[in-house]
Amino acid sequence: MHGSLPKLPGHSPGTGPGRPSRLPLTLRLALRELRGGLRGFTVLLACIAIGVATIAGVASLSRSLSDGLAREGRRILGGDVTFGLIHREASPQEKAFLEARGRVSAVGFTRAMASAGEKGAALVELKAVGPDYPAVGELTTEPQMPPSEIFAARDGVYGAAADPALLARLDLKLGDRLTIGGAEIVLRTVLVSEPDKIAGGIGFGPRLMVSLDGLRASGLVQPGSLNRFVYRVMLPRGDDAAVETTMAEARTALPEAGWEIRSRLNADPRFARSIERFTQFLTLVGLTALLVGGVGVANAVRAFVERKRASIATLKSLGAPGSQVVGLYLTQVMLIAGIGIVAGLAVGAVLPFALDAAFGSLLPLPLNPTLAPGELVVAAFYGVLTALAFAIGPLGRAHDVAVSGLFRDTVDPDRRWPRPRYFGILGLALAGLVALALTTAYDRWVALIFIVAAGIAFGLLRLVAFGLMALARRLPRPARAAPRLALANLHRPGALTPSIVLSLGLGITLLVTLSLIDANITRTLTRSLPAKAPSLFFLDIPSRESGAFDQFLGRAAPRAKIERVPMMRGRITALNGVPAAQIKAGEDAAWVLDGDRGITYAEDLPDGSRITAGQWWKGEEVGKPLVSFDDQLARSLNLKVGDTVTVNVLGRSLTVTIANLRHVEWRNLGINFVMVFSPGTFRGAPHSDLATLTLPEGPDAALEARILRDAAKEFPSVSSVRVKDALDAVNDLVGKLVFAIRGASAVAVATSLFVLAGALAAGHRARLYDAVVLKTLGATRARLLAAYTMEYGALGLATAVFGLVAGTLAGWMILTKVMHLDFALDLSGALLAALLAVVVAVGLGLAGTWRILSQKPAQYLRNL
Repeated sequence: MHGSLPKLPGHSPGTGPGRPSRLPLTLRLALRELRGGLRGFTVLLACIAIGVATIAGVASLSRSLSDGLAREGRRILGGDVTFGLIHREASPQEKAFLEARGRVSAVGFTRAMASAGEKGAALVELKAVGPDYPAVGELTTEPQMPPSEIFAARDGVYGAAADPALLARLDLKLGDRLTIGGAEIVLRTVLVSEPDKIAGGIGFGPRLMVSLDGLRASGLVQPGSLNRFVYRVMLPRGDDAAVETTMAEARTALPEAGWEIRSRLNADPRFARSIERFTQFLTLVGLTALLVGGVGVANAVRAFVERKRASIATLKSLGAPGSQVVGLYLTQVMLIAGIGIVAGLAVGAVLPFALDAAFGSLLPLPLNPTLAPGELVVAAFYGVLTALAFAIGPLGRAHDVAVSGLFRDTVDPDRRWPRPRYFGILGLALAGLVALALTTAYDRWVALIFIVAAGIAFGLLRLVAFGLMALARRLPRPARAAPRLALANLHRPGALTPSIVLSLGLGITLLVTLSLIDANITRTLTRSLPAKAPSLFFLDIPSRESGAFDQFLGRAAPRAKIERVPMMRGRITALNGVPAAQIKAGEDAAWVLDGDRGITYAEDLPDGSRITAGQWWKGEEVGKPLVSFDDQLARSLNLKVGDTVTVNVLGRSLTVTIANLRHVEWRNLGINFVMVFSPGTFRGAPHSDLATLTLPEGPDAALEARILRDAAKEFPSVSSVRVKDALDAVNDLVGKLVFAIRGASAVAVATSLFVLAGALAAGHRARLYDAVVLKTLGATRARLLAAYTMEYGALGLATAVFGLVAGTLAGWMILTKVMHLDFALDLSGALLAALLAVVVAVGLGLAGTWRILSQKPAQYLRNL
């Protein structure tokens, strides 16, 4: 390199005499230098590749899931268009309308108690199907049987297919009989898979599948009972236009039906939104890994410039302008980053195919592995902009440094800032990253919060590093050699303090944040139940039997607290006259407009509520159509006292006025609703009751099991739910999500370790000369190791304190402002994470130092 100047515009090595290269000169020289291999760029490659692979993999997987939902929309729904009703079956007029448009199949859903006599009873998710089920896809059972044989009635007993969990829970085998409501059924086969399982949502009990005739025979279909019937229409012409036309005709012809309409074009919008939200979270985790990796890029480039000091000095001494020097080495760095980007894109692109090949048969989701060129291009842009943003600073500093300064940088690095043009490039790269993150985000507000938090974290860590250096500079010098050397190393020219604090600080902050979020979610789900939380919930209590049911509970648990309220299901169809489908609600409130909600009416303010606006109804107001609305949701939906809400209940649309807003304490698990209506609103409407039983001495598994068994015998139409079982089901689901989050976040943590190793490697040359000089002057290996241990320990301890504070603040913000959960300071896991990070920092530092101390001084002294 020393003898090759950029003075050969028509010739490049390897092109041969008389064969001029068409490549630009800077690119030719960069490629020539890269012939020596990628030694020294391991950290840069790893950091870029990991970050890009995470973003590309998450995006590719999300696209595969979305494509799978779109491709399998008809199978998931069981038809082209579905019409869902609550509390009732479709009327003859409604059935005629649907049958005029295509082949119709019906499915019913409800919760029920399955009683196995002395073996006990269990809550099941009952699914009732018609004779043509499934219209699309295949029902898989063990042993495999046709649906007509599974569900047929023999000697007045209907057949059923059961989830294996139900057989295990009640110690049943095929051929055994269960009582559902007032009907007896026989278990004929084990349910393996349903083609439309996703559309059924998440249940709190095992699936039990029977026929629609079997459901009707059970007596569970009563006016006001919590049943849901879905009518699936297979259109003769199933193109997109026919689907849209059918949906529009249904809304126009039967506006009061109150049905929830879905199409195969968007088979499960709630699940699709969940995919988008989770994708954004994982993408931000990948971006975190990429930004943390950016620090590794800066360290690697700084070390690269240091290694190329002689070449840079030679080029500049022979007349090469600074801009050409910067352009040459920036080209090299971006070429190397390009290798990392390509590797990351390859991993990300292959991820959906690998998951499908390894777990395709086990996944409950329709995965359609596919290449996602758009998403891969976005991931590549992330990688390019990150590499450019973090490389331009260290490279730009070499533009104006004199040749003598470059040689002197070995012992006294120049502190000159890069030229404005390089700051301009840095600004453009950062602006590009911000624009890319905001443009591709599902929730731009969350993405903006992340960007601001990342900027603040970088700024604060720089301040911490400069503060440590300033403090070390002002502290009195220790008398002993090792502490004095450690203190000097913290603030001397070329100190590792900024690099280590930045790389280690980001990793510790991330670990502490995840630890606190994990601990608080676990506490909320498993340990935050109030002392007097209900032990049992009872659903679908027929209003005519409510008195007898109260007497039953009084006998079963004489000192228990019993609460009972009427309950119906209704769907919000309009707010202030605006159809719900046209309202753009925030993520924290959109769910209340999506599907049906539990509603009730009451004369008095429910327990666990307090009025925050307006007044509770009194006197003659009790007979008016009024509603009390949850205040937090009202704020999100821009509702206030005096506004109107239109709700469809039992196929009838009612418009009511908001009389008051109330704050609801949901965490006591008592009976409460988003909407509580005045009694006059639903006077005379059929309904069932909801009741809770709170044991005075707290949970009692034996007593609860006995009450469940006896209630199933005496009141077969009543569904009973143990609070612990419901929480366990939710806890299991959230546990899987937390596990996925931990796995994805481990990528960012692994990147921070690469960055830390790179920061230590970047200071290798300066430490090498230190060790050589000090050993020549008589320093022992033990004394130098002691000095370096103190230095790395001090850096690790200071950074751990910052990480604990910053991670705690980040965890508090995410839990209280984004997840709307209570925050409890539980630093047990956070302290362990911080301690582990300090040990790793000291260990990596000493590992590199040991290699340095093992070098012989002679070969280096000759070059001084």
